[in-house]
This record gives sequence, structure tokens and C-alpha cells, in this order.
Amino acid sequence: MPRIDRDRDAFLAIDVQNDFCNGGALAVPDGDAVVAPINDLMSRFTQVVATQDWHPADHASFAASHAGAAPFSKIDVPYGEQTLWPTHCVQGTAGAAFHPEFALGPATAIIRKGWRRDVDSYSAFFENDRVTPTGLGGLLRERGVARVFLAGLATDFCVSFSALDAHRLGFEAYVVLDACRAIDLDGSRALALAAWEKAGVAVVAAADIDAR
Repeated sequence: MPRIDRDRDAFLAIDVQNDFCNGGALAVPDGDAVVAPINDLMSRFTQVVATQDWHPADHASFAASHAGAAPFSKIDVPYGEQTLWPTHCVQGTAGAAFHPEFALGPATAIIRKGWRRDVDSYSAFFENDRVTPTGLGGLLRERGVARVFLAGLATDFCVSFSALDAHRLGFEAYVVLDACRAIDLDGSRALALAAWEKAGVAVVAAADIDAR
């Protein structure tokens, strides 16, 4: 059972935004269910970072930006294969806002990602080109963080990429799986969990995290 070290641990609340929740433009099945457990988790940590997808309206990852392209189809881009998504989390819109019941108060930083038009950003740490940093890694290091706990939306994309990158940067990474929900596009949830096991990313339940 991981016991929280308030000086060396951080909690990352990944993309708890309206467009990923029930009724949103890219709704994750049962997405609203993450809000309450994430609120509880945030209250246990001193260092909390929330991430926010923050796309321009003509973002290159949107199917609508490519004539005749269907949502969830794939294209090749300079940094590899890119899934084309329904238009979502457009800067300044209600869909990009945090869920109204998301208790943002404990957050000490917000990382906005995906704002560069020509490159998507699943990870809280890097754009999808895998080299352009968001700045989160440096922020956590400057704060003395050694372990990160992650939860949010979606398990198999932004949570997974963030967890793997945290591990790659030398942080111990724990995914709080019962506080996540998946898109599960073509088996992507199972692939994500397999990638975590291979990399050494741990899976825990919210009840396993001891805040005493």
C-alpha cells in the first residue's frame, strides 16, 4: 500500500474536461465516474497538477481539419501515426472547461497541452513528437518530486502516455486505475496495461493509497 510522502509525491489529474465526460464531443464511456474519486485523491496530496487539452479550432489532429477524413481514422504525420479525433477541447469553449464538479482547488499548477496546431499531445510531459516538453518534468523535479500518481481520462491515451513518460523521466509512476476510464479504441486499453507492465508502471486502487 503506497503511503503518501507529501514532499516527494505528486498527483496528476489528467484531462477531467467536459468534452471527455458524458455528453461531450469526445465522451469517454462512463467518464463522469472519475470526478468523485479524483476529488478525493487530490485532497490527500500537497502537490497536485491538473492537465487540460487546449486545442486551436483547426488543430491537425481533428478529422474536420482533413477533407473527407472520418473521426477515429488514422493518418501518417512527421512524428508517426496520428488518430484523427472529433473536434474537442477547443480553447476557451465550454467543452474545454473542467467538469463543473471537479474540485480544482487543491491544484498547484495547470498544464495545458495540445495547443500547437501541428502536433497532438496526449502526454502531460511531451507532445506526440516525443521530444517537445510541456515543462511538467522540470516543474516536478524543481519541487523535489520522486513519485507521481495519475488518474483521469482517458486510461489508454492521455493517462497512459503520461504514466509511461513519467517513468521514462525517472519518476516512479502509479496509475490509480479505478479513477480512470478508457476509450478502448481497437483494444487500446489492454495494450496500455501491457505497456505499463513492461515498463514498470504500477497499478493501484484509490483505496490502496494511504494518506496518513
